[in-house]
Amino acid sequence: MLEAHNLTMHYQRHCALDGLNLKVEAGEVFCLLGANGAGKTTTINLFLNFITPTAGQAKVDGVDVTLDPNAARRAIAYLPEQVMLYPTFTGVENLDYFSRLAGHRYNPEQLHEFLKQTGLPEKAHNRLINTYSKGMRQKVGLAIALAKQAKALLLDEPTSGLDPQASFEFSETVSQLAASGKAILMATHDLFRVKESGTRAGIMKQGRLMATVETNNLNASDLEQLYLHHMRHDPKNVVTA
Repeated sequence: MLEAHNLTMHYQRHCALDGLNLKVEAGEVFCLLGANGAGKTTTINLFLNFITPTAGQAKVDGVDVTLDPNAARRAIAYLPEQVMLYPTFTGVENLDYFSRLAGHRYNPEQLHEFLKQTGLPEKAHNRLINTYSKGMRQKVGLAIALAKQAKALLLDEPTSGLDPQASFEFSETVSQLAASGKAILMATHDLFRVKESGTRAGIMKQGRLMATVETNNLNASDLEQLYLHHMRHDPKNVVTA
């Protein structure tokens, strides 16, 4: 569903992404781990066609995002660290508005059902967004992805700043979306949530993918030790597990 082929991004003399090769299948949650500046957000921005690669390809559902950006964009939904919603609209009004932008019209019952699927309490559906916590706004963002009928989701630090309960609920929803057949690429620093909801994890450093691991083969402590090992490792040596 998501494919990177030798994906490379240079900013003048700085290499932000160096020959990334990656596939994320339907039903999979692939988590990108790495320090700030490792290339995680650059990878997501290339899939979104926010920037043009120096070399290589980013494909969504078989479509090269630079050759047919509109077709690629229809297949994906994006959830940034800070979800931008209209503060003077209610949760359901935001969902209705963004669904219509994506070409979908739903009746009120369907809109409320999308919000319930992401765990947003019903009593909050008709409250203004400016009364929402960050975790509640994230749930509206996921509801928009559901309503858009996106095949793939791109999540950039989605649990940053969430309290443990909100982070747990978010991970549960992500797992449910993957189980329904969505392909999910998530950039994160949250090692524990990677273990909880991720199916594979890629460790990035200085624009290179240092290792790829199956999360069900590791406990949270093992994943942490592997991550710390690669933070001290030469990025020219790439290992896939």
